[in-house]
Amino acid sequence: MRTLRSEELFERAQKVIPGGVNSPVRAMRAVGRDPLFIDSASGAELVDVDGNRFIDYVCSWGPLIAGHAHPDVVEAVTAAAARGTSYGAPTQAEVELAEQVVSRVPSAEMVRLVNSGTEATMTALRLARAATGRDRVLKFSGAYHGHVDGLLADAGSGLATQGIPASPGVTRGQAADTLVCAWNDRDGFTKFMDASGDELAAVIAEPLPANMGIVPPAVGFLELLRERCEDCGALLIFDEVISGFRVSSGGMQTLAGVKPDLTVLGKVLGGGLPLAAVAGPAASMERLAPAGETYQAGTLSGNPLATAAGLATLGLLTQDAYAGLEATTTKLVTGLKEAADDAGVPIRLASECGLLTVFFSDDAVESYEGARASDGDAFACFHGSMLEQGIYLPPSQFEAWFPSLAHDEEQIERTIAAAARAFEAVAA
Repeated sequence: MRTLRSEELFERAQKVIPGGVNSPVRAMRAVGRDPLFIDSASGAELVDVDGNRFIDYVCSWGPLIAGHAHPDVVEAVTAAAARGTSYGAPTQAEVELAEQVVSRVPSAEMVRLVNSGTEATMTALRLARAATGRDRVLKFSGAYHGHVDGLLADAGSGLATQGIPASPGVTRGQAADTLVCAWNDRDGFTKFMDASGDELAAVIAEPLPANMGIVPPAVGFLELLRERCEDCGALLIFDEVISGFRVSSGGMQTLAGVKPDLTVLGKVLGGGLPLAAVAGPAASMERLAPAGETYQAGTLSGNPLATAAGLATLGLLTQDAYAGLEATTTKLVTGLKEAADDAGVPIRLASECGLLTVFFSDDAVESYEGARASDGDAFACFHGSMLEQGIYLPPSQFEAWFPSLAHDEEQIERTIAAAARAFEAVAA
């Protein structure tokens, strides 16, 4: 069969797929270009249908911490597929994967496997509402917790405000049960909790926000969330879909030393296949049917191919692996900062093991407003130059880069050298 070029495929795709893509950011509109169509990938590199090869820092938006087509993962999935792709019945691999989660994640005593982060978030919110008998949820500006109707809410004005629909098709009633507060705003959060905390079923937060770029929590902020949720009887939900198993074996909650009531997991957990989970104490999790009365179900939940990929991936994540990923991230961050400084381009870098964001900003980025104030045009110029040089970056200023275990020293050095030229293009 003739290999089609990206332009031809995109033209065809737009006739049968809304916008030509199956997830909006893939359209690459934020950087002013059409998407590339990928043909294959291995290790830390992608090859598009035009035969161009790229060092990949998207890594499927985070799941591929071991890189593309890792032999252990491919072998595990291939063996699982040969036994059958889906049963609609329990398997040993489901149990083993749940045991792995419980052994690694501090807040986890039981696990319910689902197919996506959105499903996991829906389930966590349902559990919180069932446990508290309350309807309202507090989230933070700039946070994305999947395309759950009630969480697609924008803030109004004020310290913490009733959500308004952020998308057509989201009802005002659904959005109204979501309150929105600014991330890292201790005073605003405290004032809201003093006034209305007893109305909340849950506070949901990424303990390391990565959907507005990486914006770490201020010192003591996660502890404040924990304390105030306990005071008012709301559940604290950590969305670790991105940070779980990436920044450490136990996620951000391990690094921060703050234990949530429920944890949402995904991405790395499935090793590149559709898989996510809700985890928490047995007393909370046993509210789920059939142990309890809170309903949740899924035809493909705990799919044998996905659990095989997840188990193989988690098996690779040893202490030495995390040490290597931390070293790779640090080398990349240091080189990017030096290259920007040499070019006279003001940037702010935020990073954690296996994650980083380059903000084109003079000021520290500590909130969604700070992220939005970054120079999107400068990022688009940088992104275009990097792509021309064979470096595939997330096509949005508000997304994280995902270094992996597969990125080697030579690839990091090539990336830094390309970035030096890209920063010069920004400065020109």
